[in-house]
Amino acid sequence: MTGGTHDAAGSGAGASSAPEPAGTRAADGTGTAHGTAPGTGGSGFHQMWRDLRAIGRHAGSGGYRRYAWTAADTDCRAWFRQEAAARGLAHEVDRNGNQWAWLGDPAQGDAVVTGSHLDSVPDGGAFDGPLGVVSAFAAVDELRARGARPARPLAVVNFGDEEGARFGLACVGSRLTAGQLTPEQARELRDADGVSLPQAMEAAGHDPDAIGADPERLARVGAFVELHIEQGRALDLGDSPVGVASAIWPHGRWRFDFHGQANHAGTTRLEDRHDPMLTYATTVLAARKKARLAGALATFGKVAVEPNGVNAIASLVRGWLDSRAADEDTLAAVVGAIEQAARERGARDGVDVQVTRESFTPVVEFTHELRDRIACLVSGDAPAPVLPTGAGHDAGILSAAVPTAMLFVRNPTGISHSPAESAAEDDCVAGVTALADVLEGLACR
Repeated sequence: MTGGTHDAAGSGAGASSAPEPAGTRAADGTGTAHGTAPGTGGSGFHQMWRDLRAIGRHAGSGGYRRYAWTAADTDCRAWFRQEAAARGLAHEVDRNGNQWAWLGDPAQGDAVVTGSHLDSVPDGGAFDGPLGVVSAFAAVDELRARGARPARPLAVVNFGDEEGARFGLACVGSRLTAGQLTPEQARELRDADGVSLPQAMEAAGHDPDAIGADPERLARVGAFVELHIEQGRALDLGDSPVGVASAIWPHGRWRFDFHGQANHAGTTRLEDRHDPMLTYATTVLAARKKARLAGALATFGKVAVEPNGVNAIASLVRGWLDSRAADEDTLAAVVGAIEQAARERGARDGVDVQVTRESFTPVVEFTHELRDRIACLVSGDAPAPVLPTGAGHDAGILSAAVPTAMLFVRNPTGISHSPAESAAEDDCVAGVTALADVLEGLACR
């Protein structure tokens, strides 16, 4: 494989003293399991959670801070390597830092790959990403318990820096692999402390000079199936534990820079101010209104202020807009309307407004043939429900290069990117079973 490294064993993955994530207990909160992870005697799935749950957990918030190329990320990677070794899977790190655990020879081609990511948003939940990786290993256990014999290579993958919490760009590992992010662009990424992506990679022991598109690797993948907790309540409202993704809404991130004039908060008349905070605040309200009218989503979730003093009028307010919609025309119209509202208010406030698009992902329609086949492979009295999502995923990035599909596990509250994110144990077990059914149907022929 291009730029990859292999090993057969790994080190431990951190302490396990943190409380059990709520979603790995029963939905009624008693902590009594209503089911056990299939094919593992109830121990494999739960032991993986116990080993993983404390890594990167913040004592104050109870959420996770597993940022790319940090100590927490290193511990997550060690956990992945250890789980691969425990199953006799060949572990590999590709040129972009993504981890692969192989059953069978990848050189054979037409491989079936499953997995997700282990990094998190700031103070994120336990399930966004890790559920897909833990379930992937558990599904391999289940296939072995069934005596299934894959005729195609099978792999579990952990894609790096999916959330983009440190460097501001989502899905860096998969974007690099798919050639949607050039090495030159990647080398310009910096975190809040000014550390570049290459510097962070090198500090973590990975060669940053190797990053780049990996078409040889992708050519050997016949299908990629990502299991993920649903980030919404569609399955809960429909009373289904597992669903299949139909599409990912187009989405992007835009940086709004509001340039005003710094001044004294206690002496400057209101009429004499050029206060960018007013323009920013009005723009936040406009984003909510424009999105609501269009049936879209728009969120200002990150803001930076200069000079950031209590008794000072700001000179610069920088806000980041995340917007998503069912189609690209609607998305463009919503963002355009928000920008227009910002400029109109800025003109009244004497504030200059600059807008920069930092990332954009077009609509992803998952492969219909693979999607429909997977919906029928999932166990149950009827095919699994098929639904769209507004959340971005590595599967969406890879869809331009390989056949991809997604499974969703029910989220009873719909809460995600929060420590309150949860999933009932029965539903997690149903997700493992569904994924094992899918892998058996695709890889064992």
